Amino acid sequence: MKIALIGYGKMGKAIEQIALEQGHEIVLKITKENTTDFTKENLQKADVAIEFTNPESVIQNLQVCIDAAVPVVCGSTGWVAQEESIKDYCIANNGTLLFSSNFSIGVNIFFEINKKLASLLNNHKAYDVSIKETHHTAKLDAPSGTAITIAQQILDNNKNKKNWVLGTANNNTELPITSIRENPAPGTHSVLYSSAIDAIEIIHTSYSRVGFAAGALAAAVFLKNKKGIFTMSDVLEIT
Repeated sequence: MKIALIGYGKMGKAIEQIALEQGHEIVLKITKENTTDFTKENLQKADVAIEFTNPESVIQNLQVCIDAAVPVVCGSTGWVAQEESIKDYCIANNGTLLFSSNFSIGVNIFFEINKKLASLLNNHKAYDVSIKETHHTAKLDAPSGTAITIAQQILDNNKNKKNWVLGTANNNTELPITSIRENPAPGTHSVLYSSAIDAIEIIHTSYSRVGFAAGALAAAVFLKNKKGIFTMSDVLEIT
């Protein structure tokens, strides 16, 4: 498979390494230094594009890929407020998009457990829920995109909370997210349900970028020759 890497930072390099080991070909690498190469003609040399950049660039990058009719896997975070508009753009232009706040297989299993636990505790108001995420100090967004996904899943499945907040909750309908930035930090997300008599906690800890890179590459392989909008649940066949 021929791959275009839009963004060639630490994640892009990790994806490249695994892709080459699996026999794929990198036909385009876009960085801040060669944005003039980010053209429709160059993109169309690829079967799939993988986009890992930043909130300031991601929307335009996705639109360029969609306009070129190249399926795109997106791992950039910090743009959740614009997610619906880019999905609408993708559908209107017969494009192909797979976005995930986290491509780790373990995290996506964690997501499913999180949704189930939130649903199970929906009728047990004695348990209050909170989220904590810890990352290295170079991570710019807070809370993390993964923490926001976790929070939204809880809001969708547990009606005791109405919205999430960064920091301390002001009332019992708010879901607090604590974001910690320290070095070294492998990347940890936890959800804690606590009551006066006990507590239930689920935790996921990432040890390296390899899991994210492998998941993003699996998503790219899945996306080749497809049309529409997909998620990691489709890649992992989670029903």
